[in-house]
Amino acid sequence: MTQEFEFAASLAGGVEGRRGAWSFVQGFAAHWAAALESGDGWAEADLVAAEERLGVRLPAALREAYLLFGRRRDLTSNHDVLLGPAQLYVDDAKEALVFRHENQGAASWGILLDSLQDDDPAVFIRPDLADKSAERWEEWLERLSLCFVEIVLSESLQADEELCDFLDPDDDSIELLEENAVRLPFPAYPTGEEEHASRWFLGQDVLLRDDDGMAILARGRTAADLDRIRDLIPGDWLNDER
Repeated sequence: MTQEFEFAASLAGGVEGRRGAWSFVQGFAAHWAAALESGDGWAEADLVAAEERLGVRLPAALREAYLLFGRRRDLTSNHDVLLGPAQLYVDDAKEALVFRHENQGAASWGILLDSLQDDDPAVFIRPDLADKSAERWEEWLERLSLCFVEIVLSESLQADEELCDFLDPDDDSIELLEENAVRLPFPAYPTGEEEHASRWFLGQDVLLRDDDGMAILARGRTAADLDRIRDLIPGDWLNDER
C-alpha cells in the first residue's frame, strides 16, 4: 500500500456502492496501472445506440462503468472479455443481457432482463455446458458495480508476466498466504458459496487471490514485489525463472 492510495480502505468503500466502486477503480488504475483519462470510456452515443438496438435501457451501473473505463482493456479484458456496447446481446433464452465472456467461451456473465430497471442489479454467470438443457444462470455477485470491481482486480492478475504469477498450492501455501497477507474486504464469491469461494488478499504491494485452495494468483506492483511473495510462499510458481 502507499500513502496516496489506501488499498483496503478504498476497496471497502468500493464494496459499499457505485460511487465507492468507481472511486476505487480510479485509485487502483492510477497506482497499479495507468490513471484514467477522458478517452478511456465509451461515448454516450455508443450506449444510446446499444439501447436502441436492444430495445432496453441499460442499468445505471453499467452505463457509468462503460462511460468511465469501458475502453480500458488492460483493466477489463486481459483474460476474459468485457463486451463493447455494440457487442452487448440478449441470450437465446431471452433471460439475460450478456456483457462479458470467459476467454475460451466457457462461461458468460449477464444481468437478468427482469432486473434491468434496477440501478445496480445482481450479476449472474452461465457456464457453457455440453448439455445445453442443463445450463442455468447462476448467482455471481449481488451488485453490478461490485462485479466491475472484481473484473478490474481479476484482470490485473492477467497482465504482464513480469508482474503476475500462478501457484498450484498445497496446504502449507494457503497457511503461508494467510500469515503473510491481509484478507481484503471483498465478499467471498460466487454469491452463496462461502465454503467454495474466491478470496482476496494484499501483501506488501502484492495483490493475491485464493481460488478455494485450488490456485493462488499474484500481481505485484513491481517485479521485486512479486519476487518477495514468491519467497514468502515458496512453490512451483509458473512464471518464476530466477
